Amino acid sequence: MNYTAKEIAEITNSEVIGNQDIKIKNIAFDSRTIYSTKNTAFLAISTKKNSGQKYIETVIEKGIDTIITENKIDNLSINQIITKNSVEFLQTLAKYHFEHSNINSIGITGSNGKTILKEWLYQCLSNEFVTVKSPKSFNSQIGLPLSLLQIDKKHELGIFEVGISKPNEMEKQENVFHPKIGLLTHIGTAHSANFNSEEELINEKLKLFKHSEIIFYNSDNELTDKLINQLYSSKKLISYGLKNNNDISIISDVNDRTQDIKVKYFEEEFSQPINQRDEATLTNVLALIGILKQFNLSNLQIKEKIDALKAIEMRLESIEGIRNNLIINDSYNLDLDSLKIAFQFIGEYNKPKKSLILTDILDSNENSEELYSEVSELVNEQKFDKVFLIGEEISSFYKLFNSETFTFNNTNQFIESKVINEIENQVILLKGARKFEIEKIKEILELRKHDTVLEINLNAILNNINFHKSLLKPETKMMAMVKANAYGLGSYEISEFLQHHHIDYLGVAFADEGVELRKKGITTPIIVMNPEQHSYDSVIEYNLEPEIYSLRVLELFNEQLIKSGNQQKYPIHIKLETGMHRLGFKDFELDELTEKLNSMNVKVQSIFSHLSSSDMPDEKEFTLNQLKTFEKNSSYLIDKLGYQPIRHILNSSGITNYTDYQYDMVRIGIGMIGENPDKSIKKQLQDSVSFKTVISQISDVKNGESVGYSRRFKAEHDTKIATIPVGYADGIPRLIGNKVGNIGVNNKLCPIVGSICMDMMMINVDNVVAKEGDSVTIFNSNPTLEEFSKYCGTITYEVLTSISPRVKRIYIKN
Repeated sequence: MNYTAKEIAEITNSEVIGNQDIKIKNIAFDSRTIYSTKNTAFLAISTKKNSGQKYIETVIEKGIDTIITENKIDNLSINQIITKNSVEFLQTLAKYHFEHSNINSIGITGSNGKTILKEWLYQCLSNEFVTVKSPKSFNSQIGLPLSLLQIDKKHELGIFEVGISKPNEMEKQENVFHPKIGLLTHIGTAHSANFNSEEELINEKLKLFKHSEIIFYNSDNELTDKLINQLYSSKKLISYGLKNNNDISIISDVNDRTQDIKVKYFEEEFSQPINQRDEATLTNVLALIGILKQFNLSNLQIKEKIDALKAIEMRLESIEGIRNNLIINDSYNLDLDSLKIAFQFIGEYNKPKKSLILTDILDSNENSEELYSEVSELVNEQKFDKVFLIGEEISSFYKLFNSETFTFNNTNQFIESKVINEIENQVILLKGARKFEIEKIKEILELRKHDTVLEINLNAILNNINFHKSLLKPETKMMAMVKANAYGLGSYEISEFLQHHHIDYLGVAFADEGVELRKKGITTPIIVMNPEQHSYDSVIEYNLEPEIYSLRVLELFNEQLIKSGNQQKYPIHIKLETGMHRLGFKDFELDELTEKLNSMNVKVQSIFSHLSSSDMPDEKEFTLNQLKTFEKNSSYLIDKLGYQPIRHILNSSGITNYTDYQYDMVRIGIGMIGENPDKSIKKQLQDSVSFKTVISQISDVKNGESVGYSRRFKAEHDTKIATIPVGYADGIPRLIGNKVGNIGVNNKLCPIVGSICMDMMMINVDNVVAKEGDSVTIFNSNPTLEEFSKYCGTITYEVLTSISPRVKRIYIKN
């Protein structure tokens, strides 16, 4: 956009106070994210949640010289645009700007897949057309107008996602933005609680396409297919989905990973390599193909575009490499199956070229010629830029590989050749048998910019969940606690992984944690365990399910529910007090509780409580009393309600120690990370988290010399001291300094000496062979997480949740 204040006022029927000729090219509404004040006006948006008016002083201090506000501010020396309604102002300006732009447009709505399809379309079409898109998930009544205002004269194509959460919102959205091409994604349960029926929800979404010339829609939902054909039979409708009756569908066996996916586009058939083959990914790819066809891209172009798409799922161990390379390290085992899996994943990384380092395949029963013929076929399909073969056996078949191929008898010969130094800006896949020590190559290629990392092994988390499930009845549901950033592991990454593996519920502490997950596409039911009063509107807006623990909270939530206009029974979860004396309804409150519940537009989705001491054998009698109280009070409540909610009380230790009380659902938290105080149980779990760094420097400290702040450590003899780049700002408490705590170097424990600094600490390495650059384990092998927690004088929960966000998380999926 590029308007004067006067022009904006005329467009929006507003009033200018001050310089009417000042140019405005950007509108900011969040004082925290203003990166430039030049030609920027601050819009003080007034909503039910907040008023931008109170941030005006802050933005003026930052250098903003024009504000847009609903209330004139006297004695203000900067320019003011006075408007009646800040949101309507934004929508009116965006509508004018969009309608006066000469731009082709794609509008995307639906329940799931909007953001990923927007990003995919942008990646595929931005090289063909000068393209603008919605930033992040800007699709709301405020986000959509801000997205449209990004349109510039140079833009040829706009891709915008459009979201709604309540009835009658889409009409306002369509009034602002009327796309030429419509895309309706999967219709799911997101925001469905605000609608009387699925039909009402679908019809609301379809309003976006009132003026569209062509509509692509997922017709696997029969109701969607029926309604869109009733409403828009005169328009050009193109259906896509996994059912065979769609205009765009799949006609091959998606489970046969030896074959590319065969796609039917009307009467045309063509093959498309697709690595990720879950239903959501395949459906989204079909939508993508349809729209790329609409823009007249050839099948070859479409294939190349899809091959280059960025990652959409978790990754193998990925490491930033020297010369702008990305190292994918999968050197833990090597056989045909693991090779195929690795090839599926490397396509997720957006680099123009890729190289492969591959060793002999050991312990195979196949004939060598047949084995390496199959290997070469697999490799050739990936179109690597360079292939490096290590091992005498595989090297003898080098002529089978189409790429530029180099051969080496062993890893040392490869390293000494320095041929790897010629690779820049590529994905380099390391795939080798353990015998060849491919990790030596990883160490050479690795860029040690971020030496301190928290590694999260997703397979270990899945193993731990499955172990706990093995103790339960098949029908028992499981809820995973992802509060406090999933115990420090990364809330979204862990939630996405758990959602992929069909966890029944997710649990967060506060509403904003759940909102963030919803915004990033998590659709699994989410319970908010401590919904604060001011967050009830967010709970309702984002289809979160609140814990209700008192009559006061119930009444306050019901008031907000009425204000929201909600028509359907809203799911809530009732917490009972059974002896922990933290939160929950007591037995004498149950009659009044049921009376109120039965008079409100809510449904008790579950009744639950919390065990305070399920991990303590000495407190078994107390725990059994808690369970007895829960049984009595929950049964009484169910009888009064007249229907059967889910019941749950067991936490991780409860699952393993009190399995008979599993009821309808259990909750897992620290157990999925691999922790349990029972040693016999602990042996069956896998450690899922490792906190690692490297040695920055090793110094010789003479007898009597001191180390670190305050000279808290003085050498009693000549000593070797290693400095490592992790400190209390990373989550290492100062109290474990000066020989209280130990960390691991080359499988030996080394004591921490001196004061722990903000960004580093020192350790004694007299008793270990160590060199600069060697790996250091803060935890979780030697020492273990449990041992490290004891150094800190606390529990594993506190250690994990204290690890700073600046520590890079790496997600490993074998």
